[in-house]
Amino acid sequence: MPTFDIVSELDKHELTNAIDQANKEVVTRFDFKGSNSSFELKDTTVTLKTQSDFQLDQMYDILVQKANRRGIDVKCMERKDPDIQLKTAKQDIEMKEGLDAPLAKKIIKAIKDSKIKVQAANQGDSIRVTGKKRDDLQEVMQLLRGLDDLELPLQFNNFRD
Repeated sequence: MPTFDIVSELDKHELTNAIDQANKEVVTRFDFKGSNSSFELKDTTVTLKTQSDFQLDQMYDILVQKANRRGIDVKCMERKDPDIQLKTAKQDIEMKEGLDAPLAKKIIKAIKDSKIKVQAANQGDSIRVTGKKRDDLQEVMQLLRGLDDLELPLQFNNFRD
C-alpha cells in the first residue's frame, strides 16, 4: 500500500549559509559601520547582536531575506522579546522544526474531515499517511498545501508505492 510521511524539517546547512551571508552583509553595510553587529547560530537559535532596537529590526529583515533566498520558510522563525540595554541590543530567533502534538492533531483532523480514503497516524515528529491509491495520497498533499492556518512549513517525504 502506498504511504508517505508529513514532516517539518529545517535544513541546517542552508541556515548556516544564510547566517554567513547575513553576517557578510552587516559587515559591509554603511549603516552598521562600527556597531559590532553580528548573527550567531547555536543549535536552532539565531542570536542577533547590535547597538539599538532599530538595528535589530534591520538585521531581522536581512535574515529573512537571506533565509528566503536559501529556501528556508519564514513560518519556522519565532522572534523572542529583545533584550535592550544602554549600548547593546540582543534578540533571539528560534527556528522551529518538528510537528508538535496540537499541530499534528490539526493536520490529522483536516485529513479525516476531507473524506479522502486514507489513514493518518501520528508517529512523534511525523505523520504517516497510508492509502490504497497513489492518487488519494497526492490529493492529501494538495489539501495540505492549500491549508493556510498551519504555523510551520510541511514537507512530504518517504513516498512509497
